[in-house]
Amino acid sequence: MRVLGVDPGLTRCGVGVVEGVAGRPLTMVGVGVVRTPADAELGLRLVAIEQGIEAWLDEHRPEFVAVERVFSQHNVRTVMGTAQASAVAMLCAARRGIPVALHTPSEVKAAVTGSGRADKAQVGAMVTRLLRLDAPPKPADAADALALAICHIWRAPAQNRLQQAVAQNRLQQAVALHAAKTPNASKGRTA
Repeated sequence: MRVLGVDPGLTRCGVGVVEGVAGRPLTMVGVGVVRTPADAELGLRLVAIEQGIEAWLDEHRPEFVAVERVFSQHNVRTVMGTAQASAVAMLCAARRGIPVALHTPSEVKAAVTGSGRADKAQVGAMVTRLLRLDAPPKPADAADALALAICHIWRAPAQNRLQQAVAQNRLQQAVALHAAKTPNASKGRTA
């Protein structure tokens, strides 16, 4: 499985591609940051992020895109910029038919470090160790993007099984409901 992780941001949008399967050593395929100037018009910044993500999708051809789920912060301006960059990443993936998964920061931290309250340095250290790198990727946005990809690879099999179980349960409920509403074909018939 090849996953593009995206740590959304208007100034620095972290991107990282990881390949592998749960339970086996993972491989970093690429890591970087899509940057935009803080003084540029918002629309132009979003276009630059789109172009950067499209270039990563073209070059690395991921099967999935994992994006950090935007969470509430006290700074509304920061949340808006993060949400806008996140939407661009999701749009780029959807345009190509690539499935998108959203993971909260605490899910990513817990998956990579074992603690949902880990700090950036701990996440960077574990990403370095898990991907057998010489040093933590810089800036932290790049390490966070790799952590998102790792989280998705490790969580996807369990999420897929859960989704299949939920779908099977819904199907069984629909069949039972339909059977309860539909009179038995043999009742009321005379031979």
